[in-house]
Amino acid sequence: MKLLRKKRVLLLMFVSFVLVLFLNTNWMAWFYPIHYKEEIRAQSQSYEVDPFLIASIIKVETNFKTSKESRRGAIGLMQLMPDTANWIMEQAKIPGTSLEELKHEPGRNIQLGTWYLRNLSEQFDGNETAMIAAYNAGPGKVSGWIRDGVWDGSFETVKDIPFGETRHYVQRVIYYYNQYVKIYNTF
Repeated sequence: MKLLRKKRVLLLMFVSFVLVLFLNTNWMAWFYPIHYKEEIRAQSQSYEVDPFLIASIIKVETNFKTSKESRRGAIGLMQLMPDTANWIMEQAKIPGTSLEELKHEPGRNIQLGTWYLRNLSEQFDGNETAMIAAYNAGPGKVSGWIRDGVWDGSFETVKDIPFGETRHYVQRVIYYYNQYVKIYNTF
């Protein structure tokens, strides 16, 4: 009899916990957290880039872990290639930063990555799908695919992107973007 009563109490506690979890509007934020919100927000406002897009790219690139370096040499939260980072600093007239600092300093990496996203947005006339693809494959390749009719730059035809890595990258970034927009009312 006591065992049955304990089971009922435990079941009631579990059901209560689940109800509280699901009635709380932010319960999904536990599964889709966004780190470095202040840095993302500041750079988003500075360069007029959607903060959810920045967060989605960081999520796919490094899952918000600093000091990452890819096999190809991309560094930091937003996985910038060293040559691209140097080009960004020159073009944006951002004071020089060592690559080691860029690798470990989230704020500076987000600043350069966001500037680059703004630049890609201008190159691709605000087409976010093409912009995301260019962030992964490079703007030259994406421009070539669009120019040669291999891909039209739209999300509906992402399956036509000739590089599987880039195709999958675009799909993942857009997936996380949609999740973040759905979960968080504001950034």
